[in-house]
Amino acid sequence: MTAQRRAGPVALFLAAVGLYLLLVLPSHPNALTLSALASLPLELPVVLLGLAALGPGLAGQAARLAVTAGLGLVTVLKVADLAMFSALSRGFNPVADLPLIEAGLRLVSGSIGTVPAVLVLAGALLATGGVVFGLWWATGVWTRAALPRGALRGLAAAGAIGFAGMSLADVARAKGWTDGFDPPGSAFTARTGLDRVQQVRDTLADLETFRRAARSDPFAGATGLLDRIDRDVIVVFVESYGRTSHDTPFYADRHRDTLARAEVRLAARGLAMASGYLGSPTQGGQSWLAHATFANGLWINDQIRYRAALVSGRQTLFHIAAQSGFDTAAVMPQITLEWPESAFMGFGTVLAARDLGYAGLPFNWVTMPDQFTFAAMDRLLRDTPSTRPRFIQMATGTSHAPWVPVPRLVPWDQIGDGRIFNPMAEAGDPPDVVWRDHDRVRAQYRDAIDYALQTVMAYAERHAEDPPLMIILGDHQAAGFVALDERREVPVHVIGPPDLVARAAAFAPMPGLLPPAQTPALPMDQMRDSVLRAYSSGLGAGGN
Repeated sequence: MTAQRRAGPVALFLAAVGLYLLLVLPSHPNALTLSALASLPLELPVVLLGLAALGPGLAGQAARLAVTAGLGLVTVLKVADLAMFSALSRGFNPVADLPLIEAGLRLVSGSIGTVPAVLVLAGALLATGGVVFGLWWATGVWTRAALPRGALRGLAAAGAIGFAGMSLADVARAKGWTDGFDPPGSAFTARTGLDRVQQVRDTLADLETFRRAARSDPFAGATGLLDRIDRDVIVVFVESYGRTSHDTPFYADRHRDTLARAEVRLAARGLAMASGYLGSPTQGGQSWLAHATFANGLWINDQIRYRAALVSGRQTLFHIAAQSGFDTAAVMPQITLEWPESAFMGFGTVLAARDLGYAGLPFNWVTMPDQFTFAAMDRLLRDTPSTRPRFIQMATGTSHAPWVPVPRLVPWDQIGDGRIFNPMAEAGDPPDVVWRDHDRVRAQYRDAIDYALQTVMAYAERHAEDPPLMIILGDHQAAGFVALDERREVPVHVIGPPDLVARAAAFAPMPGLLPPAQTPALPMDQMRDSVLRAYSSGLGAGGN
């Protein structure tokens, strides 16, 4: 090796450190700690010794290109994950999230101005270019390393150790032997790259499935959809409201009594009611999967299918409602971050937490009591003049974990800006005390669901003189240790004028608010089409 080709120890050290930092870079903000530097990337000795063994010839240049492209791409994906977890609490999907880039740029531009947004974009591009340039330089340094001819043997040994370590680490994680701790030697970057390859394959497969579903949608281009509805429609997702509220005595004794009393009051006001059960795609969380399943009429039980559904072109129930003459809206009090996905869901108006005007204290993670959310929906949407009826999705929040503290109903005309709830928000033990005892957690959950049901029923009663059509359903059961029920089933109730409620027999077959235990559960992905058939002329499934 000539002096011209030989790299000095300082250059070799700096190049190795640069590669090491990129390899140990985590993909989640919570892992951005000094402890991340303690991990040993098993890919590092393979890359360094491999480049040194191949040298600066054609093979070495090909290896440099492969390492620069592969590690550069995975680094960009890690940074994208960091950004997405920080903004939207989820990772980046290279296929499904590409359409959101433009929406994200518009969001940044609207938040900080066009010029700063352009500077941010330019900075990101320059940083990406810097990473690629640094990788090309570092790999070039190691192809000029002055190593003995035994480097090939070292490479083989390092490769064997690395891949064996990666396999053992993965087995240990799968078996739970690490108990949440990553062994110090890991091939995190390699696994990240392989996981993304599989994610892309799964997303493309799901996307094609959803595109076929969109193309074969029996309602695409149909006319007269939802034309049997002459008033506002409110779809209310009651957070964590599951079948356990009807079947498990600890919960059913309270919740069915609340519903029975509400049934008497609503019937006295001339309202009709019907109920049933639905099969939810999720349990214990990820409410948006249930929301998307309901609206799209497709089974969406994981994040990949969720992303694929958004970009498939499938017409949601809210797209169809907008095309049928409704003003569509989403009232989402628990949305506290930007929500670019809403652009794909068919909502003409989105009212997130900051839009609802709540000036009171939060109830821990829960931003505001459900009663305030209903009052804000009226104030901001239903009480404003319009020549078109409204089709609204609303998600409650009070019955979301940690269920501490639980508010109580107040007179509707005293709600104001929500500060009336402040004493309730400061009452009782904090979650870190309550959650030490599973029995206390279950009692709080029971109280929170009861409050949510009382609120929904009080709202329906309040509007009995000119009632909207309300479709009320749970999004998912609570976690199994809380619900004491592992079934992924939730109740559904329909409340409104008798003629409209009668048409809901396909998905709410039992009269009243208390469906019998033997009532079968309809899969939630059948709801979109069932609603369309029930309330569209000439489709035949909802009655004549």
